[in-house]
Amino acid sequence: MNLLSLIAQRLLQLVGVLVGITIVTFLLLHMAPGDPARLLAGDRASAETIAAIRTQYGLDLPLWRQFLTYFLNLLGGDIGQSLRFQKPVSELIGRFMWPTLFLTGYVVCLAVPPTVALAIASARRPGGAADQAIRVIGIAGLTIPVFWLAIMMSRFFGVSLGWFPVSGYGEGFTGHLYHLFLPAVSTSIWLVPVLTQSLRAALIEKTTADFATAARAQGASEREIFWRTILPNAVLPTLNLLGVMVAFMIGGAIIVETVYAVPGLGSLMISALLGRDYYVVQGLTLIFAAATVLVTLTVDLLTAFIDPRVRL
Repeated sequence: MNLLSLIAQRLLQLVGVLVGITIVTFLLLHMAPGDPARLLAGDRASAETIAAIRTQYGLDLPLWRQFLTYFLNLLGGDIGQSLRFQKPVSELIGRFMWPTLFLTGYVVCLAVPPTVALAIASARRPGGAADQAIRVIGIAGLTIPVFWLAIMMSRFFGVSLGWFPVSGYGEGFTGHLYHLFLPAVSTSIWLVPVLTQSLRAALIEKTTADFATAARAQGASEREIFWRTILPNAVLPTLNLLGVMVAFMIGGAIIVETVYAVPGLGSLMISALLGRDYYVVQGLTLIFAAATVLVTLTVDLLTAFIDPRVRL
């Protein structure tokens, strides 16, 4: 299978996933208890005012007509209008997405170098002192909940010591790095052990593979074998795992963004859910689904580039 076929196949999957997500999200939101018209009008609003709001936003129409209208608007590129902010959903997503993307990239940059270093150190002598220490530290990192670690780091480094801000996004590139340092570190501490265990296992497995044995028989040095054959072959499973984690972070940044008051998509999702803002929740769900498919597509392309056998 060539790269163009792979891209076309993934894009077709993206269409199917988005249609399915659209139907499920629409039904679940409209079946959930609560009236967005009443939330929008307030507790003291009259029945006439609430009825007028329902008519204005088409909430009084049958469910199938609401979905048909929403789906046709979606095909035309209109995600909808926020009930709470009174702005197009696309405008809100465009404003809130950059902190989330910056935080995700920040986490990856902080997590990848220690992952490679720790996995190589651990796989060099399996069962040795360094391997045991790295595995124990990794298990500890996995068992600590991200929200608890984020709260503790915020209280200690932000409130007690005052080294880093505990909220906001900052201004400019350096301001973003400074304000998002604690959220990025607290997420990286959870991510590094996961990736390290994956890469360590792959490195140990590839060390005894046939191609490594053949390279040794041809007189290649251990350093040359490791960097040219073992590491490129071992990194592929971890690269796929990293893609899944990146997609998870884009859609699952709610906890960290809430703890550190980062104005990203996670904070917008919480606000929309509490306010029963139907169109914002549906729009964000579509964006998260599309991001997941696009990230996995990127990882598949990188995998096919590194290992041409994947394209066969």
